[in-house]
Amino acid sequence: MSDPQLYTIGWICAIATEYTAACQFLDTEHSLPTHLAPNDSNGYTLGEMAGHNVVIAVLPRGEYGLSSAASVAANMLNSFPNIRVGLMVGIGGGAPTSKNDIRLGDIVVSSPKDQTGGVYQYDFGKTIQGRKFQPTAFLNQPPAVVLTAISVLESKYEAEGHHIEEDIAAVFKRRPKLTKKYSRPNQLSDRLYRSHVIHPQDDEGVCEELCGTEANDLVRRDIREDGEDDPAIHYGIIASANQLMKDATIRDALAKEKGILCFEMEAAGLMNRFPCLVVRGICDYSDSHKNKGWQGYAAMTAAAYTKDLLARMVPSQVEREQKIHEALSRICQMVLPNRDGGSDHCLVMEDVGVIHDIVQDTHDSLRVSQMKNWLSPSDPSINHQQALDLRHEGTGLWLLEDDVYKLWKTRPSSFLWLHAFAGAGKTVLSATIIEDLQRDCVISGNIVYFYFTFSDEHKQSLQDMVSSLVSQIYSIHKETRQPLDALYQSHKEGDRQPSLDSLSRTLNEMISQMDEVTIVLEALDESRTRNELLLWLKGIRETQDINLRLLATSRKEEDIYSHIGKWCSTDEMLAIPHDAMDRDIQAYVHTSIQTDRRFDRWEFRPDVQEEIETKLMEKAGGMFRWAKCQLDTLEHCFDYADVEKTLRELPKDLYGTYARILEQIREQNVPKVVKVLQLLTWSERPLLLEEMVDAIAVRPNDEPAFHPTNRMPRPRDILRICPSLVVLVEKSASEESILEHVTYDSQGSDKGRHSGAAKVWELRLAHFSVKEYLVSKDIQHPLMRQLEETSARAAIATTCLAYLSSLDHNLSPGQIRKQHAFSQYSAIHWAENASICGGTDKGLQSRITAFFNEAEIAFMTCCALFNPDYPWITEPDPTLGKVLTPLYYASMTGLEMSTKSLIRKGADVNAQGGRYGSALQAASVRGHDKIVQMLLAKGADVNAQSGRYGSALQAASAGGYDKIVQILLDKGAD
Repeated sequence: MSDPQLYTIGWICAIATEYTAACQFLDTEHSLPTHLAPNDSNGYTLGEMAGHNVVIAVLPRGEYGLSSAASVAANMLNSFPNIRVGLMVGIGGGAPTSKNDIRLGDIVVSSPKDQTGGVYQYDFGKTIQGRKFQPTAFLNQPPAVVLTAISVLESKYEAEGHHIEEDIAAVFKRRPKLTKKYSRPNQLSDRLYRSHVIHPQDDEGVCEELCGTEANDLVRRDIREDGEDDPAIHYGIIASANQLMKDATIRDALAKEKGILCFEMEAAGLMNRFPCLVVRGICDYSDSHKNKGWQGYAAMTAAAYTKDLLARMVPSQVEREQKIHEALSRICQMVLPNRDGGSDHCLVMEDVGVIHDIVQDTHDSLRVSQMKNWLSPSDPSINHQQALDLRHEGTGLWLLEDDVYKLWKTRPSSFLWLHAFAGAGKTVLSATIIEDLQRDCVISGNIVYFYFTFSDEHKQSLQDMVSSLVSQIYSIHKETRQPLDALYQSHKEGDRQPSLDSLSRTLNEMISQMDEVTIVLEALDESRTRNELLLWLKGIRETQDINLRLLATSRKEEDIYSHIGKWCSTDEMLAIPHDAMDRDIQAYVHTSIQTDRRFDRWEFRPDVQEEIETKLMEKAGGMFRWAKCQLDTLEHCFDYADVEKTLRELPKDLYGTYARILEQIREQNVPKVVKVLQLLTWSERPLLLEEMVDAIAVRPNDEPAFHPTNRMPRPRDILRICPSLVVLVEKSASEESILEHVTYDSQGSDKGRHSGAAKVWELRLAHFSVKEYLVSKDIQHPLMRQLEETSARAAIATTCLAYLSSLDHNLSPGQIRKQHAFSQYSAIHWAENASICGGTDKGLQSRITAFFNEAEIAFMTCCALFNPDYPWITEPDPTLGKVLTPLYYASMTGLEMSTKSLIRKGADVNAQGGRYGSALQAASVRGHDKIVQMLLAKGADVNAQSGRYGSALQAASAGGYDKIVQILLDKGAD
């Protein structure tokens, strides 16, 4: 997916015709980003044009004018905060005069004049009262880099002419379907009526029939000669209003008095909140004789000119321009202190005040986005929605009536630790609590929460939690923002990341500025920084001068209990009672058996239904998770004998349940199940369903190792071969819902698979206890050896390399990503998995050696798909494979055995290239001390000057790697 931070050009269109034309001039189209700013309803097309990253948006269908354009611009700036140059490109009505021979299809480019910035805003109510036209606001102008490019292009066109017609013809060659609507109409249809000739009101008949073609009614114009530009380019003032200009008399008056060249309806809504260049292709003459026949061609000419203009702007110069939202803030700071002017300024000052309010709202949204980009907080609402989707109606209500809970909820500065054993349903209870708090009119506006999650590396640490809480409070409460703003400023405007200590102090300061705040923390036991988390809990609980209501949930594990017990009273601890959970479980089991179609075969056997319910409740012991797993197993019991056997052999706990599931896997499915569990147990993130389908299809010892025909035809069958061990998480827009089983129709197809908008599915381990079971060293099971970390990671790296080597390298990197879902994951993760193995797997090591030494094209494809120098960049770059050498790559990613092998085969240890200049600097900045020693021993220049840090010593210092610093100093680094 595309990174919104990389886009510097914002291009806005008013109608679909303009949008279609604009998109045809992209050199490359990019994929959409995974996330946009909250409430951004814009539609976007992203891509590269003339070397610039451009985002194109269009106003909603049927919406026109100043406010709609302003709304689209504000949303764009919220989602793409690095935009430096704004463009409003499309069609407009011309204002021809004896001085300005403007014709249909010509292009008008806004050009600053008389403090207008190139766009003149007027109001119809002030143009018909017998006095001079008055502007209703100061309008901004485009940045200097744009104005300079206009001058350069104007000079070039004057000397050489333009090639706009040829550029449009090239579009039609690629897209012949557009020819009919977007080609240049017959020149005879370009008629300019005299101002006194008015098209009959509300009559949409053909103009030449209703208004005639008599010479006395038309303005006579000479045919343009061969040496003249056609279409012609005009530079000057564009008038913008909140109504369509259809009055030739007013048109002529404004053209004479203000030098107006063109009329339109959107630009003025942008200029003070999205300073932009306005480019208009002329489709009519701003009179009653509207001419839709020229709209397509006019949109094409405007887009073609704008692309040529972008080609005159050097991308690095654009990068140096101020971000638009920063420029807007500075305007307000300059204008507002001088709002005490006389009556002559009243109108302007009123408008500036409105502008200030709009700018402030936009600035607030941008600031929130800026902080989120800096802190990269995880989104706990996803986990919250998953838990709500799993909740059985009516369960958990006992907790809301519990006296201990009600006391916590009503008492200020209170704490409650809710604890239970594994599988008791704590996550769903946490969601129930959050929903209850959000319904409370007193608490609802001041609640923040966080779900620690074993399957997501971004939701496991104390820093993850604090970042999320800070971000939530910053978004909700403007009055608390100063501490985080100050922290951002002190960290070089977000260039450096804050420490956990500084972020925690900031959180405390923000909370102290609120009357009260409620924090809910789910699953402390799933944090990988548990000791730090417990110390933080104690510290914030004891902080004075804050009204904090805090609730935490976890298992009652010894370290958590002993720590919390030292500072928490017994009435602040609540164990989830078995009897209450059993009642909830019974309701869940009873409803499932009676209404779930998986069990409708027993609809007429109430004795069997009752037996299932009775036996499950005898052994459930308050474990929701256990009961659910047994139901998943009973789903596949097709006669009473199977049911009886299953109930007779019910496991006593979750580990026994998982052991039975593994034992029941059919032999032909074992390799698939092992690969699924290896990837989900040891991957740093969940896998997309389509990624897993391709991973399963890889057969490393075959040639080729991967072929699309080996993909599972029904991807969701993965849930059938791994019942109760994995789940699918459906991600649609900003929320996800969890799905642990799929219902199939009579043909075996997934129901809803093609229902509406495209959805993204993630595959995850079903529960924390599943991962605990799979990584346990005490479990004796034949599959466990393959799931041990070193073996599993070697298998993952082997699968990734085999997949990368089997791709069709004739495809572009972008096409590979679209057609081969596992390619991006493989390119990113193969090396880190191989590095953890430490060269212990000889088969993997042989494959890596071949990948570096023999599979040159595959290695280049890997680098194009993922740039290890810039891991945050998601777009593929086909040039990278030619820049990075195998030695540089191996040194940076910590592949010791491969580095040694490459050096032995003659790799140049001082070869230049990559972001860090050399293999030595790359290894130094990533902290690989053994590789640093290896490179130095083979003659690497310890003082080579290149790369981002200048030298290996500076790189190691920047990374804080003291051991490498000493190694380099010992070798004479200076």
